[in-house]
Amino acid sequence: MSTTTTTTNTYRVTPTRVLRSEWHKLWTVRSTWITVLASAAFLLGVGILMGATYTSDGGDSDVDTVVLSLYGSQLGGICLAVLGILVTAGEYSTGLIRASMTAVPRRTPVLWAKATVFTAVVFTVSFVTALITFLAAQIFLSDSDQAASLADDGVLAAIAGNAAGVTLLSLIALGLGATLRSVPGGIGAFIGGVLILPEVLGMLPYDAVETAVRYFPTQAAGVLGSADPLPNAASPGGALLALCLWAAATLIVPALLLKRRDV
Repeated sequence: MSTTTTTTNTYRVTPTRVLRSEWHKLWTVRSTWITVLASAAFLLGVGILMGATYTSDGGDSDVDTVVLSLYGSQLGGICLAVLGILVTAGEYSTGLIRASMTAVPRRTPVLWAKATVFTAVVFTVSFVTALITFLAAQIFLSDSDQAASLADDGVLAAIAGNAAGVTLLSLIALGLGATLRSVPGGIGAFIGGVLILPEVLGMLPYDAVETAVRYFPTQAAGVLGSADPLPNAASPGGALLALCLWAAATLIVPALLLKRRDV
């Protein structure tokens, strides 16, 4: 009896073990290292370029200094969004999802573990890279009207907000990948639905549409990454809440699908 009990406890599925499994799966594939390094390189490279080429009469003097320094977060964020899609849809393309669901029969803990590990990794990478990029850009901007320090009002919050925005956008991509179960489909849905659709809707001459677009993911993320309030934009609190709701919605859909249909 004692031997049976010990064996059962040894192989029992726990949240900690599922998280550890997803952590190992994330870092043992080459695509993780490629996308993370590419994201950091884009953010740092563009930030240094913007700082090195900045002139006060070049038309960027009215741009928020954090936005100017972290301009490469748009490219870096796309890399991390692709990683989010690969984390979920990639398992369906390789067939690894069958092994994951066999090991965790309740299914949804796998999705929550993926989202948790991914969120922690992306936020940490994004925040550290953004911090380094801002400080590197300020080396070139120190004698200009864009000079700023981490102690200035709103600067550190904007850097953290930039990382939060990139993370939540990437989490939306992860949810799209889990819903569509296709890497090309997930990338297409993210680019078309998250990046392009709001820009198209913003051209419509309707006040209600303009107000709604303010709370779309990319627009909300832009608010979080700005040290100065943006005109005609959502409040930081409203933008953060909107992004969290978008991310939650894109994760709830695949969670329901995991319960209702076969892998």
